[in-house]
Amino acid sequence: MAGQTAQTYANHTRWDPLFHFFVLPVAAINVVVVIWNLIKNPSLGAGWIVILAIAAAVAVAKVRLYPLKAQDRLIRLEERLRLAQLLPATLRSRIGDLTEAQLVGLRFASDGELPALAEKALGSGMSQKEIKQAIASWRGDYFRV
Repeated sequence: MAGQTAQTYANHTRWDPLFHFFVLPVAAINVVVVIWNLIKNPSLGAGWIVILAIAAAVAVAKVRLYPLKAQDRLIRLEERLRLAQLLPATLRSRIGDLTEAQLVGLRFASDGELPALAEKALGSGMSQKEIKQAIASWRGDYFRV
């Protein structure tokens, strides 16, 4: 995309500053503070506040994880369609053998290197990280949050 730094393995991780550096730390600190309060002032009410704080922290995590899982499902579909177009006929029947993590990793491979990398992933059971590290011609994903 115009105006954006070219993505590589080293810089492809996306950070949402408000979420990662404000909401998550506040939720974690809140759990610690209410547990400390329970230890200092044990009561049924303080115990209930600990439960609420933990529930809120879990909700914060789920608010992030559910959309990421939906994105992974879309990536899986997108990559299966892409592989069906780019793989030789002999490999197309094995697309279903790729794991979700492998498909998510393969999304960064350019069209030119995707067939060889997919074949290698199928043959050796490469992990998502190994696939990403093996990519020579990176295809950026600028839409993932």
